[in-house]
Amino acid sequence: MKIGILALQGDFAEHNAILEHLGVETRQVRLPAQLESLDGLIIPGGESTTIGKLAEDYQLIEPIRKFSKTGAIWGTCAGAILLSKDARRTQPLLGLMDITVERNAFGRQVESFEIDIEVPVLQEFYPQNGQTFHAVFIRAPLIESVDGTARILASLPDGRIIAAQQRKLLATSFHPELTPDDRFHRYFLTLVSK
Repeated sequence: MKIGILALQGDFAEHNAILEHLGVETRQVRLPAQLESLDGLIIPGGESTTIGKLAEDYQLIEPIRKFSKTGAIWGTCAGAILLSKDARRTQPLLGLMDITVERNAFGRQVESFEIDIEVPVLQEFYPQNGQTFHAVFIRAPLIESVDGTARILASLPDGRIIAAQQRKLLATSFHPELTPDDRFHRYFLTLVSK
């Protein structure tokens, strides 16, 4: 199994470190040819407009869309925005997931926060762990709605959606790569294996 990490901007190094710890071969992706022979792709957190414009400049948008036909893709924070079909503003999007997102829904950088959340799919896959997931939100988007074949994986206690899945596509509003808990990465690897 080989997982690519879009390395145009953002916290790609943190994802890389977790995957290497799990014994997974990784590749930093900056050009379309680097998508070849990958089984999965992670689009990290960062600044979604910047990542999207760089992806356009490096002619990665269409190759990533094509990759999604066979490979799994996980977008964290800014990556979740890029995966969405609607971000309620004009910016480059992949438009792959039937989700609508609101950028910076929780406010500015100073209003970033951490919270323990219930993630039923993680408890289903890793019942021996049985604990909540510590989620880190940094200028995070909110998944406003989930349509089509997409499904909700996690919500805040007030019901706001923060994680969704559509077939082999995964979107999280928060940053699992900033915690020592690798269950979301392991769950993504199960999608890659399907």
